[in-house]
Amino acid sequence: MSRYGLSTAIAIFLATSFSAKCYQAYGATQTKAPEAIVQQSDTLPTWWKQAVFYQVYPRSFKDTNGDGIGDINGIIEKLDYLKTLGIDAIWINPHYDSPNVDNGYDISDYRNIMKEYGTMEDFDRLIAEMKKRNMRLMIDVVINHTSDQHPWFIQSKSSKDSPYRNYYFWRDGKDGQAPNNYPSFFGGSAWQKDDKTGQYYLHYFSRQQPDLNWDNPKVRQELYDMLRFWLDKGVSGLRFDTVATYSKIPGFPDLPQQRVAHFAEEYTKGPNIHRYVNEMNREVLSHYDVATAGEIFGVPLEQSINFVDRRRNELNIAFTFDLLRIDRYVDERWRRKDWNLAQFRQTIDKVDHTAGEYGWNAFFLDNHDYPRALSHFGDDRPQWREASAKALATLILTQRATPFIYQGSELGMSNYPFKTMDDFEDIEVKGFWHDYVETGKVTADEFLQNVRQTSRDNNRTPFQWDAGKNAGFTVGTPWFKINPNYTAINAASQVNDPNSVFNYYRQLIKTRHDIPTLTYGTYRDLDPENESVYAYTRTLGTEKYLVIINFKEKTIRYSLPKNLSIDNVIIESNNQHTARKNDTMIVLKPWHAGIYKVN
Repeated sequence: MSRYGLSTAIAIFLATSFSAKCYQAYGATQTKAPEAIVQQSDTLPTWWKQAVFYQVYPRSFKDTNGDGIGDINGIIEKLDYLKTLGIDAIWINPHYDSPNVDNGYDISDYRNIMKEYGTMEDFDRLIAEMKKRNMRLMIDVVINHTSDQHPWFIQSKSSKDSPYRNYYFWRDGKDGQAPNNYPSFFGGSAWQKDDKTGQYYLHYFSRQQPDLNWDNPKVRQELYDMLRFWLDKGVSGLRFDTVATYSKIPGFPDLPQQRVAHFAEEYTKGPNIHRYVNEMNREVLSHYDVATAGEIFGVPLEQSINFVDRRRNELNIAFTFDLLRIDRYVDERWRRKDWNLAQFRQTIDKVDHTAGEYGWNAFFLDNHDYPRALSHFGDDRPQWREASAKALATLILTQRATPFIYQGSELGMSNYPFKTMDDFEDIEVKGFWHDYVETGKVTADEFLQNVRQTSRDNNRTPFQWDAGKNAGFTVGTPWFKINPNYTAINAASQVNDPNSVFNYYRQLIKTRHDIPTLTYGTYRDLDPENESVYAYTRTLGTEKYLVIINFKEKTIRYSLPKNLSIDNVIIESNNQHTARKNDTMIVLKPWHAGIYKVN
């Protein structure tokens, strides 16, 4: 599907250069446009397609006041580190005031900063300091639910006659039980009874996270005003948490028994979801130069395009999870199953094809809700850690999608060695323990064997800045355990090492910035059934680049498919030019990765 001619390719290259200059000129303030901003076509440069994003989990990034919890000033302190890496934009997890039942995803005040993170003045300074460095900020938008400590909910539960009652979903029980058989993502029922009024309220997630009623126009307008508040401050990106669940099924009928295990998908079938997202775009998003990303969890992959097809005027970027959940069971989400490279690459191919000409994806191999990419898809044993971390970096930064790097991936950080349930903080793991172990469905050993690999807590351990006390994260007591391998894996030991994982990421990011084909070019998997070597091309006009990744811990003699030959070596993970001009075969060392211009 080559839809770019040479003239288009040249135009994109020139426009990209122009876009970069405009991007550098991005000023100290961002003002609201007088009219809606029309989304650019798929063939024109777009800042959020060209940008490399870095996800910061503030609680675990850098603490500056000694309370053991990362803060906004910690992000500011490390902006030069991220600029050195080559990062264009940062996505931060929720920064709002919160009781922290679900680490900030239970918001009690949308217009205030979480006290542990700092003040609004700190937030304003973060934006100002990022703009000085030509960087942009994306914030997390959590508007499927609030905290049960939010003033709206406190008022809502005060009385059946409260004007805020209809801000949430309150229903009578059925036969002395919950209104229906909805399960919660965090275990147990999705309904919680309130003793004062005798009714139940809906919570797809924890009982401390009641779902907002998007069918109420007042709720939607309150939320739109909140979005304007942050956009007017200069925020350049919005990542919408669980965006597909805003609209609920009218009447809340029971799920058919055979669909209870598939409740995540069922919760995305609200009839008004696209009407609401389109309205939000029309009233708010289209009036700002803003990247809008949707966490499209639960939606069948082929339907995800409906959220980001630019002709529909909803969102820009799709976060889909088929790849990250390739080894998860639908009915027992804490369990792992085997996966292979053919399944892995075919999933990537499907996701790319789903975006098509009019959509756009995020590409990521982990985030705050999943285990470390290195431990999940690479090999975190000491002898292969660096090589496989570089291989995965090559994959992340050469897709036809906006790359999102999770904090610490650029160092090769790995999963934490959990031993007992006492080691976990995650509310999700604790809910699953209640549902599966305490009810006798599985043994504690079987459960722990799985969640050690699948728990979100793996990616929430503090950032490993140096080999000193508490990995340089805090001078106080860290809020969560620090991975004991921090003495070997840390930023201080890698920033000035030209052969480090960090500096390989840095080279890759520069390479992506320098070669527009790696952003806009057509993606083609050359050998979808191959279980050892992942090879694909990126093509734009007459330019073609080949990416090769050896996913095995053995040396492989690999003949280039499709009669390709090497024209130029762009970058190789072993810092040696294994391939030469006109080669049609490459000797791939274990976990070797490279980018080549080909004929």
